Amino acid sequence: MGNSSHGHIDVAVVGAGILGLAHAFAASRRGLRVAVFERSSAPLGASIRNFGMVLVTGQPPGLMHALARQSRELWLHLAPRAHFSARETGSLLFARDAREHAVLEEFMITRARQHGYDVSLLQGERLAALYNGRFRHHRSALHGMRDLQLYSREAIPALVCYLQSQGVQFHFNTLVKEAGDGMLETSAGDVHAERTVVCSGHDYQTLFADRLQAMQLKQCRLHMLRAVAQAPLPLTHAVLTGLSCTHYGAFADLPAAALLQAHIKEHSPALQRHGIHLLVSPTPYQELIIGDSHHYGNDALPFQQEEVDTLLLQLAEHTLGVNLKVVERWQGVYGAKGPGPFSVLSIDDQTTAVLMHSGVGMSVGLALGERVMAALISGNNLPDAARDLF
Repeated sequence: MGNSSHGHIDVAVVGAGILGLAHAFAASRRGLRVAVFERSSAPLGASIRNFGMVLVTGQPPGLMHALARQSRELWLHLAPRAHFSARETGSLLFARDAREHAVLEEFMITRARQHGYDVSLLQGERLAALYNGRFRHHRSALHGMRDLQLYSREAIPALVCYLQSQGVQFHFNTLVKEAGDGMLETSAGDVHAERTVVCSGHDYQTLFADRLQAMQLKQCRLHMLRAVAQAPLPLTHAVLTGLSCTHYGAFADLPAAALLQAHIKEHSPALQRHGIHLLVSPTPYQELIIGDSHHYGNDALPFQQEEVDTLLLQLAEHTLGVNLKVVERWQGVYGAKGPGPFSVLSIDDQTTAVLMHSGVGMSVGLALGERVMAALISGNNLPDAARDLF
């Protein structure tokens, strides 16, 4: 397979995860000829192992919140065209006690009002009315009305099929060994492209290893479970708890969140040690995806401690008020610990690398791809998390 088998390529995209697909979509909708190269037979990385949450509410104010809002609209544009589920019910973040409630109150009084978060704080009768009183044992709930739920293991393949129908070429089982200056050396031959965008996820060694090594990037691995409720639970909202307030940028720097974090560290050291906070995402099939934990390192070690799964199930069962049966377990993994939430690196005049450094690719990836492609075509500045964050 040489140049002649591809024809002219305007944009070559390396990686068929959500970031790669985002850039392919952004280029294709501008009428460019796009080819995507993926080393495996199908997307198998972070983009299909996650919760499928497009979490607008959790993003910090400024650039990330704007990217999440824009991504939400792009997902809603794509869902009926690519034929995948995108549920608009939103999320419920439950405050289980006074400390967690204090974070939600501070968020509502300050950040939500100042930065236009579309949220509502449910207490008293409004909380008791949720799901026939199932959640009355909690103190309050923050309803994030702009949050979406996708089922990633279906949405990502559906997006691939849709892009194929729009003329995007996909070359699976094809490793890109070198990229630069308009050329790609692949396991199936050399390819010429006017522009190359590399979205290689948490692989920091195949391409541009010297550049990425200097950034001292890490991988994050997390425990993931798929479960079914042992009693009727027609859940349509994504569910979080106040533990998430110590993790997501919309809340984590608030004074009340710092107090909550200190309490967790002192009284729940196992949660602190494993980086556990609760996320529950209902699938279209009356199942629940449950997580997550955070373990950082240079590689994602394969060993998973049962203690983490036990803690996650206990949290989920208490929060939802139902017994759960696990039907599947897997290990999530994503790139982490970069200089910001993402990096857009200009490798040369024709080559750009785009990496996420947090687990919010589904939440912001489509908009990031849109902005990167717009900048590359116009010659404007590429998105810069350090410059544009606020």
